This record gives sequence, structure tokens and C-alpha cells, in this order.
Amino acid sequence: MTEGNLITPAQNTWCPGCGNFSLQFTLKALLEGLKKEGRSLDDVVLVTGIGCHAKMADYLNINSFYSLHGRTIPAATGIKLANPDLEVICCAGDGDCYAEGLDHLIFAAKRNIGITVLVHNNRVYGLTTGQYTPTSPLGFRGKSTPAGTVELPFNPLEIMLSSGATFIARGYTRRPDQLKMLVSDAVAHHGFSFVDVLQICATYNNMTDYYNSHVYELGDHDTSNFNDACEKAREWDYNTDSGIGLGIFFQKSAPTFEERILTRHGHVPDKMDAIRRILDEKT
Repeated sequence: MTEGNLITPAQNTWCPGCGNFSLQFTLKALLEGLKKEGRSLDDVVLVTGIGCHAKMADYLNINSFYSLHGRTIPAATGIKLANPDLEVICCAGDGDCYAEGLDHLIFAAKRNIGITVLVHNNRVYGLTTGQYTPTSPLGFRGKSTPAGTVELPFNPLEIMLSSGATFIARGYTRRPDQLKMLVSDAVAHHGFSFVDVLQICATYNNMTDYYNSHVYELGDHDTSNFNDACEKAREWDYNTDSGIGLGIFFQKSAPTFEERILTRHGHVPDKMDAIRRILDEKT
């Protein structure tokens, strides 16, 4: 890593107006904050999938790993288990994470593996020029659905609530200050963190006007109340003209997957010694 230069010189090919720029600078601000806290950025790993979002690995000057389509989370899980002291952040797309990778997302939430998953949810396959995804609006007209989709989008937050995620939030790329706080809180959370980011795709699904007129901040919402979180997460399901809440919907404390693994194999102060012991037992 080049000390002091978090943006690489790689040519940026995102479309003008793309929400990925906001996410890039959100992550840059996060990394700068970690440095100010005295943490080494050598201990941060970014895992990306396949899609426009995945170029984040090219543009941020930190340790990174390109996974296969939909496989960010198993790669990140392996990295976290190999070295639990690492800060592992996944950037995934809605098609990448909610279609091919949905099973991995559900099980990561169920296990409470200590990684952060940021889903760039632009509600379209942008890299392949406009096919619909599991979160595309009903009637969305794209290359794979020229007459409009006949499927309702599913609710990622509701899926995460039912799967046991211990940190669930929603942000919006045109609310950058709030997005920075949400991502910072997600990374600071001890356990599995999930942030669904409503992202503008300026070329194939520009929902800027709709989002600008519907989003609101949750404010004093009780993040420890599961039932309230479910109610808030479902608002948008039943009425597309309702407000779209932004903020932390739910958060709780629970043992992480890696802690349970370490406990089973005998707790030792040095986590890496415990991992080596596990590997020795298998050989």
C-alpha cells in the first residue's frame, strides 16, 4: 500500500453520476478514520464480487480480493477465519449478492461472522447493461424484460432480520454524511454487519428523483427492538409511495462465528495460535 495515497492511479471507468463514487469516498473516509485511530490499514481487507461495484478494488489502495460472481461472502469468511484480527469488508452488488450470492448472505447472517457487507443496490445489472435483479421495481423495463418485469422486488432488510443479522442498516448515496456514519458504525460493530445502500445507476436505472422525494432518516428509532425494526423495514413493501427509512434498523450483541470456533478448540490469547492448532489437528 502506498502510505498516504488511498486512491489508486487506475483509470476510473464508472459513469458520471454513478453512486459508486459516493461509496468510494465513504470508504476512503472510513480508512482515514482508522488511520487516525492508530490502526494499520495492512489489517484491512476489501473483498469484491463481479459488477460495477467490484472496481472498488482497483480504485482503493488497500489489500483486496476479487471473488467470483456472488462469492464475496465465502471468500471473506475464509479470510476472517484464517486471521480473525483482520477487518474484512465486502462490497457486493444487488445482482451479485441477492441473486447468485443470496444463500451465502443468509448463512453469514445466521452465523454472525464478523465481517461487514456493503451492498451497492442500484436495482439493475449495470455492468451487463440493464437486466433486472431481485430488487428491481415491478414493471422495470430492461434488456431482459423489455415489456417490464412481472415480479415484485424482495426486501433485503426483512431477509436479514429473519436470518439473524446483528447489525442491519440502509443508506443512500446522495446522503453521503449519513452514509459515512452508517458504514463507520457497521465496521465498528462486533459481529455480522449489513448495509443495504440505495445507489444511483445514472445510466440504466436512475431513481434519483424518486429516492430524493421518499427517503427520510429514522431518527429516534429503537434499534434494539426487533418488532419495530421489522415494521420499519416493511414500510416500503406495502406502499411504494411511503417513506423509505435510512439509518440503523436493528443492532444487538451476540458471540461471533469465529469466537465460537475458537472456543470449541480451546481459547488462547493469540487467535492465530488457535487457528494453527485447528489446522494441525486436521493434518
